[in-house]
Amino acid sequence: MTDEEICAQLYRNLWEASIAKDAERIAAVLDDGYALVHMTGLRQSKRAYIAAVLDGTLNYYSAEHDSIDVRLSPDAGRAEIRGRSRVSAAVFGGGRNTWRLQQDLKAEKIGGAWLLTESRASTY
Repeated sequence: MTDEEICAQLYRNLWEASIAKDAERIAAVLDDGYALVHMTGLRQSKRAYIAAVLDGTLNYYSAEHDSIDVRLSPDAGRAEIRGRSRVSAAVFGGGRNTWRLQQDLKAEKIGGAWLLTESRASTY
């Protein structure tokens, strides 16, 4: 697999693990310093994100990916990933809805493995 393919798969893996509420699989794709910035501006750490998925604050049911674009840095040690997906979710006590969710993610090759370091959510 190329670095671009690995980074695109990281995005898919994060969604699959979040839908499955699999803390171990979520943790495996996120750097310890990972932060998610929600559309509301709320910033969640890796630990807080995993806890919110597990306790039902963030409920993801499915994700259909419309596009996943990856741009590598010139040294191929960092990447920017833009994923656009139609996500069925119920979050922060709201009703279930399908969102056209865009995530702008940053990834870094750390110790030879690609990990997600940041995600900023918006709609498209």
